[in-house]
Amino acid sequence: MKRSRRLVMTGVMCGASVSLVACDGGAGGSGSWDAGKRAEGPTVDAYTYQSLAACKAAKEISDEACEQAAKTAIADQDKSGPRFDQRQTCEDVYGAGQCVPKGSQGGGIWGPLLAGFVVGRMLDGGYRGTGIYRDGRDGGYYTGFGGRLQSDYSTGRTRVGVNGIDPPAAIREAPPRVQTRTSVVSRGGFGGRMSDQSYSSSRYGG
Repeated sequence: MKRSRRLVMTGVMCGASVSLVACDGGAGGSGSWDAGKRAEGPTVDAYTYQSLAACKAAKEISDEACEQAAKTAIADQDKSGPRFDQRQTCEDVYGAGQCVPKGSQGGGIWGPLLAGFVVGRMLDGGYRGTGIYRDGRDGGYYTGFGGRLQSDYSTGRTRVGVNGIDPPAAIREAPPRVQTRTSVVSRGGFGGRMSDQSYSSSRYGG
């Protein structure tokens, strides 16, 4: 799989298997952070994969980096993935059939299925990964921390902001806000927790 291809949904993710054809960002739009309020940081080269096996087969990064990225994608989803109080509200953002109950949350909380995972080459030269989600309204692909996958048309590469993959601890450790239909409609996206002094007041929405 080459980085110049666009992301195409082929199914859903369940457990540790990812269903995604790699590897490029979607169209712009409302997305995870409102335009003008993103704090994604400098962009870096990134790769996206449909599964751990696909990551290893592509041989773009080491098997070890693939394994760690896939593992981190699951962990980030469980801890920091978007949350909604109703299935319909979640599906309004991610599409019919793309949301599942979040059992560990209890109380009828719903969240989107992962569309795959992204691995970015960080500024220190190492790699880090996290899960990605497809916003059904604009077709864009976003990390759970609000980073939008972008196309660098001059090189054919996929780019993503470093904070969209590896945000500061204050952002990473804060629990995601459970969104309601009212908050989704008012923000044009799902709300969140971007609230320290260096970032916008909402992690996901504004």
